[in-house]
Amino acid sequence: MATLIHHARKGCTALVAAAAVMVAMATPLGPAAASPVQTTVHTVDGHRVTLDIYPAVGPPRGAAILSHGFTRNRRTLAGHAQALADAGVLVLTPDLPCTFDFRCNARALAAMVGALRAGGTFGAPVERVMLVGFSAGGLSSVLAADTPGVVGYVGLDPFDRSMPDEAERLGRAAAARLQTEALLLRAPPSSCNAEAVAAAWASALPALWRDEVITGASHCDFESPTDWICRLACGDTDPARQQRVRQALLEAAARWMR
Repeated sequence: MATLIHHARKGCTALVAAAAVMVAMATPLGPAAASPVQTTVHTVDGHRVTLDIYPAVGPPRGAAILSHGFTRNRRTLAGHAQALADAGVLVLTPDLPCTFDFRCNARALAAMVGALRAGGTFGAPVERVMLVGFSAGGLSSVLAADTPGVVGYVGLDPFDRSMPDEAERLGRAAAARLQTEALLLRAPPSSCNAEAVAAAWASALPALWRDEVITGASHCDFESPTDWICRLACGDTDPARQQRVRQALLEAAARWMR
């Protein structure tokens, strides 16, 4: 058995390496992107936070902060960030500072919203900010979505949980208080979204714009790009489902960044 596992691991490593080479060979050489990504490190709410900044193409219509899922990182939302930047939105994708403390992450997100509105740190002041969060990042984001200046919240197959000595789940309680307009994009129930634990938010949100369950979606369909680790744990992705997620994000930006 040990020998079998050893050879399986070697085979997986070789496949991943080969795939990386093929992607590199398939990537066309061309001019630099119109919206070059800037990686910076800032002290946010007392934490050192690495984040990528995607400058808006043209005059910024507003800003968006995209938050990754549990044990993931900012690069798993790079595709969504670039698409929003190309649509005229200044985008931040931070590595969230706290692994298990969702309120800590929410405070960091609120501080970033404040910095965007004040101007200086991320350029000229921005009046309108949307928060987008995937999985556990969706929980942290909904906790911060009542921050002044936030005009919309998007939950990408969000996660929820209750804390010790608290009867109600964090996200549902925050959703019930939230007056900011919200869009929920969800997959059918699975172990990776805790059996659609955030479905209860739809009936709790006072300003729900839309609750959309994407037929057949896996948890990984909401990342961009995802990776083999997510697909191994949570199921395969599908280009049509991924495009539906992307289109809904752009629809939200068009609605809230007028």
